[in-house]
Amino acid sequence: MLFSKKSVLIAALSTLATIGYAGSAHAINFTVTTGTTGLNGETNQGAFSEFSSLANTVTVDFNSGQVPSDGFAKYSFVGNGSSSVRADMWAPVGANGEKNDSNYLAVFNGKDVVIQLDDYLNYFGINWGAAHTGNIYSFYNGDSLVASFSTADIDAAGGFALYSPLHPGSNEDGAKLVNSKYYQGNGYVHFYSTSSDDIFNKIVISQVGGGGFETDNHSFHKGTGRFTGFDSKSVPEPSAALGMLAIGGVFLRKRKHRKSVELAS
Repeated sequence: MLFSKKSVLIAALSTLATIGYAGSAHAINFTVTTGTTGLNGETNQGAFSEFSSLANTVTVDFNSGQVPSDGFAKYSFVGNGSSSVRADMWAPVGANGEKNDSNYLAVFNGKDVVIQLDDYLNYFGINWGAAHTGNIYSFYNGDSLVASFSTADIDAAGGFALYSPLHPGSNEDGAKLVNSKYYQGNGYVHFYSTSSDDIFNKIVISQVGGGGFETDNHSFHKGTGRFTGFDSKSVPEPSAALGMLAIGGVFLRKRKHRKSVELAS
């Protein structure tokens, strides 16, 4: 029997979704993949979401050198510090470990990035890396914390998709010992709601302690219920989602943190 590329892809994502939802009726889950190339096949701008072409999805790539201050997703820097959009060796790598020559968002201790959304989301994806201890994502419904995730949560769920020699590091959260050297983690991390109880309209990106929080190619999906992107009927065409078939391992986290997070005013 012959199977099309899309049939194989649907089967892979259906398995992904089944694992992700198991035992988690009300939670923001996450999945780590290698990501995929840009919509036009770009390989030198970091990894992109496999859901970039899904309807109601908006992607911010920071290639302009600035954060968006208007439109659907409004970014603002809160606090004092050196957080900024920049281009250097610490930019998250591509889906196959390619060097990222484009601008990316770097967040450092003392200066958070707050993303205020004009509508509710049930999915947020980011190219994350080079990973450090103290990288924290917090999701809010208004001013109420829905869930918070750190580098340690990715480690506890199995780790990042790639550990790049372009990002040498030390023994810390998000790093792995490879051939007697520590390399920092990279990958595309997909955060998604499993019910209407866990939708969100504000995201806070923080770095606690030394090191930085480097991300690129943020994808936002509007929705007021469970994210259905992992359902077979919603799977993008193979050209937009081949990265899913290249996953060396699927890492999931089904933990929700109900703790207070202080934001600088």
